[in-house]
Order: sequence, then structure tokens, then C-alpha cells
Amino acid sequence: MPKSHFSRRQFLASAAGLAFLNDAVGQDSNPAAQVADRGANHRIVEVDGIKVAQKVFIKITTNHKIIGWGEVTGLDPNVAAKLAKSLAQLLVGENPTRIEHLWQKIYRAHRDIRGGPFLTHVLSGIDMALWDIAGKAWEVPVYRLLGGPTRDKVRVYPTPHAHKIGTGADWPYSGNPKDIDSLVRMVKDGRQSVGAEGVIMFDAHCSIPPATLIQFANAIEPYDLLFLEEVAVPGNIEVFKRLKQHIRIPMASGERDRTIWGMLPYLQERCLDVLQPDCGHTGGISQMKKIATLAEAYFVPLAPHCTMTMLGASASLHAAFSVPFLLIHELYPENYPPGLVNYHWEVGADGYVSLPQGPGLGVEVNEAMFDEINSRPNSHYKWPSATYKDGAIRDY
Repeated sequence: MPKSHFSRRQFLASAAGLAFLNDAVGQDSNPAAQVADRGANHRIVEVDGIKVAQKVFIKITTNHKIIGWGEVTGLDPNVAAKLAKSLAQLLVGENPTRIEHLWQKIYRAHRDIRGGPFLTHVLSGIDMALWDIAGKAWEVPVYRLLGGPTRDKVRVYPTPHAHKIGTGADWPYSGNPKDIDSLVRMVKDGRQSVGAEGVIMFDAHCSIPPATLIQFANAIEPYDLLFLEEVAVPGNIEVFKRLKQHIRIPMASGERDRTIWGMLPYLQERCLDVLQPDCGHTGGISQMKKIATLAEAYFVPLAPHCTMTMLGASASLHAAFSVPFLLIHELYPENYPPGLVNYHWEVGADGYVSLPQGPGLGVEVNEAMFDEINSRPNSHYKWPSATYKDGAIRDY
């Protein structure tokens, strides 16, 4: 047949035949045919929530004897442990590497408790454990599965270079000169302690009412805070908008908010300069990454809140290393007894944390210490009860 008369149909037919022939004789040398989904046959066989003093450690075991660890924080541990074991109904028999699928399965399981703090805090620990399993299954650190590190080190506080000042007391709804002067003196001392090259932050802890906070913020502008933290109790975005209108210091919040849906109003209303999600509150590593992407679109960096043990802190750091817009990370390596959680990163003399090493979260949990820790007098949970001098209930 002349070349000019070779029809499109004939060409496609011949191409299909050639492809079939190549498939028949070339599978052994076809790279695509040699790739197996190594995660396909993993299954969860056990989920446990273990009280460790004020925290709960999530332990998920697979049919391949891989154990993933996560941490629940900010809840009565007795309730959190039981809820984790209840949620095992949704997890046992599932593939642990389907992390997003399992997150959605738990979060959306019950229409009446969707997104509540108890559910989301426990889900945060489960999510950490699933990422730990996935990293161990593929023998890589979790941050590799999150797109790889976007930086070589992460700045943390508190260090000699970065100091956060607390409120120190309860404060009235509107302050007198003595009240304001006392707060300002704390900031002045903090600036002097780190010098011009260090950074200071002030944590209002939702305990300084808006009027007093505005008075205070105007007085500390000369000391150049990195940010003013927890400026108001979450729940009414109009309060944050009002504060933003009157305060020129960068404002940060987010530790008491959960998931992308809790963070979105701050970004839409442009009333926060820094977001502070907590990996143990907001829905785990999975939500930290999504929140970071939302914030990036608004040029808002993250400064993750973290008061967890080195188990939860390691999970948060893996997320932080993968985030493009990151300001600073809270970290307390002295939290909980030495040896409870062995981790493979360190804080350098410059106040920065090195990349975590090892597969998964890169931690080893010493289960032999659980009973001894739980026997200590301060291991029992006690509900907070904060009041003003006159006995009225206050936020803290």
C-alpha cells in the first residue's frame, strides 16, 4: 500500500498489535511491570490507647509486626484512652497506609461528634501513628513521604536566642497603669535577656481581655515582638478583627482551633499574621500539612504550638520540616522523664533543631516505664479551674 494511503485506523491497529507483541515478549525487562505496591497487603490488627500520666500514647500494630506510635494531648487521659479503643472498630482490618482515607473515616464517622475536640485530639494521635507505620514500611523518615524537607533545620523556642513571656497572672477587663506597667516590664526584661539579635514573644493565653490587651500592645511596640500569642478566646471572629484594627504587633493564634475548617476564618478575615496549629490538637500531621497549604496561599507562616512529649513533638517536627512557610516551633525536650521516648534529632547551640533521623517518626518508646510513671503522685488528671481574685470564672 502506498505510504500516502496508510489510514489512521490501520496505523492505530498496527500500533496496538506492536504494543501487544512488546507486552508479550518484554514484560521481564519492562520497569513498570516490576513495581509492586508494597503497602497493599498491610493490615491493622490492634489499636491501643495507653495512659502515660497526663497523656495517652496510641499504639497501632500491623500484621507485619510494624508498630506505629502517636500521642493524644489536652484531654482527660482516662477518656482519651477509652475513646481510642472504641475507634479501633473503624481501624482493625484496614490498610494503615491509607492514611487520608482512615482520617476521613474517623472524622466523619458520627454526624453528631464530627470535629469535636475529644474526637479530633484522639484522631491526631491515630494519624501520627499511621504516618509512623507508613515511614517504617517504606524505611524512610515521615518528612520524605510529605514531599521532603523544605529546610535543613527548624528554629525552636525556648532557647537562649528565643524567649516567650507568659501572662504571669489574671488580668482585669480593662487595666490601670499598675497593671499595664507590670506587663510591659516583663516584655522589657525579655528583650534585654535575648538582646537585639534574639526574638521574644508574648503569650496572652486568652486571659488578657481585649481592652487591656489593646492598652498593653500599644505600650510594647518599641520592643519588637515576634508575635503576640493567643490574643482572644476562639469562637467569635469579630473579636480578632477588632483587635487587628487596634494592634500593630504581629498576632498569632490557633492552638485551640482544629482542622482546616477552624483555621480558615482567620485567613479569610486577615486577622492573624501567624497560625499556631498544634499537631496533637488539630488532626495530626495530615491536617498540619493542609493548614500550611491554606496559610501559604495567604502568605501566613506557621509557628506550631507544642507541649507534647518527644513522641508528639517529633511528629510535629516532621510536618514542620516539610512546610515552606514556617516561622518558629515550640519545643520542650525536658517534658516527661528521660528515656521514655528516644528520639534522633537535637537542638543546636544556634537554637535550631536538626532533621530527624530514622524511619517513620524516628522514635522508640520505652513501654517498660509506663507503670512507674503512672504510679507517680502527679500522674492523675485534674480538671483546671481558673478564677479571678473575686472568685469569678476566667479563661486561661
